[in-house]
Amino acid sequence: MAGRQQRSEETVRRLLAAALDVYTEDGPEGFTMRAVTARSGVSVGSLYHHFGSFDGLANALYSECMADLLDALIAALEKKRTARAGVEATVRAYLDFVRTDPAEARFIHGSPYMGYLDAGAVAAVKAPRIEKLVAWLRPHIDAGAVADLPMPLIEMLLIGPVAEVTRRWIAGAPGIDLDEAARVLPGPIWRSLSPP
Repeated sequence: MAGRQQRSEETVRRLLAAALDVYTEDGPEGFTMRAVTARSGVSVGSLYHHFGSFDGLANALYSECMADLLDALIAALEKKRTARAGVEATVRAYLDFVRTDPAEARFIHGSPYMGYLDAGAVAAVKAPRIEKLVAWLRPHIDAGAVADLPMPLIEMLLIGPVAEVTRRWIAGAPGIDLDEAARVLPGPIWRSLSPP
């Protein structure tokens, strides 16, 4: 039984790795079930067995990439004590993730499957991680160090600017430099979250 489970986990890993490789090398246009199964050496039937559909595989890959990003943000945030240091570390950690894991960042921000994502499955991966971010921020909000805004607005002010920089960087927009963004953005983002 353990051998079968290990083979099953290896198949899942192979499919996810192949899917990310295909998306990275062939772009959204080349991101097809045929390309992923050919790259992984895994049959279409096995893909369906493990993920239910190609959209299911894309959902799993998106969820895995998002979990990696959020885990990086949490790790950076939890090392800081002050609200400002935490906010600024979160901004830098996001941009560092993009720099060190560009394939995952590209899939998160440029995936054509975002419109087909299973919101419940993605939420199940995101929710506990978002809760950790909120739990870190809550005492700083209660103490008046961070503006008392609805959490979605805090998320937009904190993540929105770096997500937009990432999307433009991925698209190859001129003038987008991740190192410069990491130097310039933390201060303004912190000020946007400071109480009035």
